[in-house]
Amino acid sequence: MTGGTLPSILCAGRLYCDLIFTNLPHLPHLGEEVFAPGLSLHAGGGAFITAAAIQALGGRAGLCATVPAAPFTDTVLRDISVAGIDATLCAAAAAGQSPQITVASVLGNDRAFLTHASGLALPDTQWPRDWRHLHIGELRTLVEHPDLVARARARQMTVSLDCGWDDALVHQGADMARLISEVDLFLPNASEHAALVDSGLPANAAPLTVVKYGARGARAESEGDVHHCPALPVKVVDTTGAGDAFNGGFLVAWLSGVGVPRALSTGVRCGAAAVGQVGGTGGLSDLHRIPIEAAE
Repeated sequence: MTGGTLPSILCAGRLYCDLIFTNLPHLPHLGEEVFAPGLSLHAGGGAFITAAAIQALGGRAGLCATVPAAPFTDTVLRDISVAGIDATLCAAAAAGQSPQITVASVLGNDRAFLTHASGLALPDTQWPRDWRHLHIGELRTLVEHPDLVARARARQMTVSLDCGWDDALVHQGADMARLISEVDLFLPNASEHAALVDSGLPANAAPLTVVKYGARGARAESEGDVHHCPALPVKVVDTTGAGDAFNGGFLVAWLSGVGVPRALSTGVRCGAAAVGQVGGTGGLSDLHRIPIEAAE
């Protein structure tokens, strides 16, 4: 299928430069130094990686975000351009703002993050009316910009929301319930969902909740309907961005009307592709070969 037949999706959220350290012998302890044989820089953040997956599948993706300040601006803009994402709604960081970066330490099949965020997640821009769906890259962005859902509804857009691990917010499930209930689709991973539910979020606060379980696949539940899709057996190089790539695949399929089970299958395939290379988008170049109408 081509970009003319697949949905147009605007992704909004924090945009980072990811500094990814690989082949670590172990994670550092306080007072110690660990040398990482591998280092690479990539554009990062959930909204960007989801947009890249959408674009790679043949959909149309836009990004609404603040671009990290120097010296990381050029790296991030290069990756957005290479991915083919519409960056019309991106804006430069304010003068004197510190750069938004994430340090990802990859060890085996998992990773740990150290992140610096600065300023507001999104610029104050007017969205054109030719976007069909809004995807919000992390719960923190919705907390900082609580008008996002209303703005989308005014343009007849449907809305999805990832969570992103935020130590403060995931332990305030009861307080997050109203915001999450306003979206059409909530896409947390298993740890995020468990923390939110343990702190008071109803298990199915959104009309459709899709929980990502990594190597155990993904599960969708809506009004008592439950679907599960197992993960694919793949060699894992770097899990950074796998959940966001899953989001892109699920959204393109779900918004194309193929149904939740097939959308889960497409999402799982995209997540599997993402973990095969370093960086959240390194493994996405072949996603155009995934048929959206593939069987579960």
